Amino acid sequence: MPPHPLLAQAFQLSAAGRNPEAILIVNQLVAQGEPEAMHILAEMRWRGGMVAQDPRAGRALFERASEAGHGPARIIATNLLANGVAGSRDWPAALARLKAEAKFDPRRKDMLALLGKMALTPDGDPLRIPEAQPLSASPEVLSFPRLFTATECAWLRRLADPGFGPSTVYNAQRRLVQDPIRTSDGSTLHWQIEDPVVHALNRRLAVASGTKADQGEAMQILRYKPGQRYHRHLDFVGTPENQRIKTALVYLNEDYEGGETLFVQTGLKVKGHAGDAIVFRNATPDRRSDPMSEHEGLPVTRGVKYLASRWIRENRWQP
Repeated sequence: MPPHPLLAQAFQLSAAGRNPEAILIVNQLVAQGEPEAMHILAEMRWRGGMVAQDPRAGRALFERASEAGHGPARIIATNLLANGVAGSRDWPAALARLKAEAKFDPRRKDMLALLGKMALTPDGDPLRIPEAQPLSASPEVLSFPRLFTATECAWLRRLADPGFGPSTVYNAQRRLVQDPIRTSDGSTLHWQIEDPVVHALNRRLAVASGTKADQGEAMQILRYKPGQRYHRHLDFVGTPENQRIKTALVYLNEDYEGGETLFVQTGLKVKGHAGDAIVFRNATPDRRSDPMSEHEGLPVTRGVKYLASRWIRENRWQP
């Protein structure tokens, strides 16, 4: 459907720097139940900027827009219901919505089929995972062979592909900014696009790491072309509260050379097969940075390396 004529006027006002007038129009249209206006205001509330950031209010607006027939909002509302970000989590209800969406959306149909191949509890947790194989005691590094299937790895790469850009990292304000020590390209599977498949995989990583899914930052998919690397670094962050205690990495392909994960202090090198994962600890029991966890991604020499990365905090991180 074409946008409401007043939305075009709101866009023109915003482009002219008259944001308060533009927001007033959007709010008036929301009060009238206009779906696209609800979606626009939902995005504004979710991200902040022109209006105060309020993810819970944003999610409620996505749900209202979904009920009013807005297609993209419907997808976001289902994803958020599945992952529980900025509100309640209801896995069975999310799957019921997904089944309805699969009737007319081929991508959601593929998603439903992939979920059907996973061994999950009624709440979306894995029934089992591969047995951990210790690689190192200091730093503590555990390996999980074939934690993800080849199809699941392909799903993550496909979802990430449109979003690749210079790799980013969260700053103290929980905003993504360009990472100064990583030359790879990155694509963040942020909360809105963390679909039920991605969420089920994140819950698998939570079990492997002995944490809860809501402690993880949004999954990032990294792409390393020849010559690209991640210089030596610690994943520990300087803020005193809600520290990054663990990191989970999943190797999404194996048809490349170089690109090993090197733990600098011990010389341990890891290059997993597609679907293999490692989990390592960044902090000591007294919440200090563990210098033994210093690591780097060595330069790729041939082919392209794809890696899923998830930083895990000591408490709930997601809004």
